[in-house]
Amino acid sequence: MLLPAILISYLIGGIPFGFLLAKNVKGIDLREHGSKNIGATNVGRVIGWKYGAVVLFLDALKGALPVFASTFFDSGLAQSTTQILLGSMAILGHTYTPFLSFKGGKGVATALGVYMTLVPFVTLCAVVIFFIVYKLSGFVSLGSILATLSMPLWYLGIVKYLPGSEYSPVIFFVLVATFFLITFSHRDNIKRMLQGRELKAVPDAN
Repeated sequence: MLLPAILISYLIGGIPFGFLLAKNVKGIDLREHGSKNIGATNVGRVIGWKYGAVVLFLDALKGALPVFASTFFDSGLAQSTTQILLGSMAILGHTYTPFLSFKGGKGVATALGVYMTLVPFVTLCAVVIFFIVYKLSGFVSLGSILATLSMPLWYLGIVKYLPGSEYSPVIFFVLVATFFLITFSHRDNIKRMLQGRELKAVPDAN
């Protein structure tokens, strides 16, 4: 049961909602416009932020569904381990989608769905960091990287000081691994920021 669930989680994560929406709404290949990424930010930049919001929701849902569904079957592992495993596969599916030659999005929105289900308070704290950085810099990419970096730190602090919280080394490890994955997926954004060429988010003009 676990192996099919892993595969299904990966395939769900791999559904390229941004690519499909841009293709059906505007008839364009999102990989040839804006930052050439298929994620929600580039959807918003290219075809309008109302569509970007839809893609953000759907990409987050891809992460939340496998985690939620894992509670309905016995994998032979601890439930938290199964949740983390399936959620991680969804993130990998989004980042390396099999439907677009294994070139997908940055993984941020799908990770948001995974961790809002697993560690909601930690995720909300990271979302606050994202909006602060984005407001100050105008860069969604920088906000995403620093918000993801903050998550293992928030997790340690919350587990230490929040009554009833229990530390899980697996969750901490996966939060750290997610930071490295998302930072790697933003490597081109980092280069553009250092060169002063990174695209800032723009108001919806559609």
